[in-house]
Amino acid sequence: MKCRRCREPAVVDVRRHNAAFCRDCFLHHCREQVRRAVEEHRMIGPGERVLVAVSGGKDSLALWDLLLALGHRADGLYIGLGIGTYSDRSHGFARRFADERGLRLHEVDLAHDLGFDVPEAAAATRRAPCGACGLSKRHLFNAVALEHGYDAVATGHNLDDEAAVLLGNVLRWEVGYLGRQHPVLPAAPGFARKVKPLIRLGERETAAYCVLGGIDYIVEECPMAEGNRHLGYKEVLNALEDRSPGSKASFLFGFLERGHPRFAEGSAREQEGLSPCRSCGSPTTGEVCAFCRLRERVGAEPRRERRAG
Repeated sequence: MKCRRCREPAVVDVRRHNAAFCRDCFLHHCREQVRRAVEEHRMIGPGERVLVAVSGGKDSLALWDLLLALGHRADGLYIGLGIGTYSDRSHGFARRFADERGLRLHEVDLAHDLGFDVPEAAAATRRAPCGACGLSKRHLFNAVALEHGYDAVATGHNLDDEAAVLLGNVLRWEVGYLGRQHPVLPAAPGFARKVKPLIRLGERETAAYCVLGGIDYIVEECPMAEGNRHLGYKEVLNALEDRSPGSKASFLFGFLERGHPRFAEGSAREQEGLSPCRSCGSPTTGEVCAFCRLRERVGAEPRRERRAG
């Protein structure tokens, strides 16, 4: 098997592109896929500052590295979720990545800075921990970006992630979510721009990028994600992809081109009528935002100020 680009021996096979690459050409391929995504969707403008949501896993660390390789001004944000040794280990990988490269890493610890962690929130709400986790991360990504003047928040959602979310939203016809499922959510009063530069790369590609690029990352999946329905959607899509390479890309990109515009208008209308949360000031449809309601249910009290690396 030879590299499609240089004809040297290949080390990675990307079936949906019907191509194989050597190490250097594969790293180039990943950079090109991210560059195309950023340019096609106008995710990041020249000189803009980007805050990368970093978990210590392959996707977020690959994203941070790729944005830096493409010349973007990118800092990181790590959120400690309080999920036992898993959070300790993931923090270690994120911190080490930043320290070895002299990068700035903002850090927020739910337990110390906000008075609760994900297991406590799940117990208090009697719901799956992924709900409290996702709500907390979305709120804090936005809050830290606004506080420090970043132009955009970049998350490590890859092609597999977005295709699985799309499948779930279509199965339940979640019209509002379909309207918001796009690689770019524009900035609005109280909201920083959200971007997903990895939409053209699959999980296998980001893992290979880290291995070939010498990036250490936490391999274990979150222990509280067991039973998450999106994992089931991924299994279905992986089975389809095995039989028909490129199916996930066709599904997602076809929706973005032909389906998303039909739902986007309704999503935009949802932004109308938002008012500041009486507790934190974030835009919300009611008097108190969902994050502050979660904190009230947990009975959380902040213990110290946020840290920045």
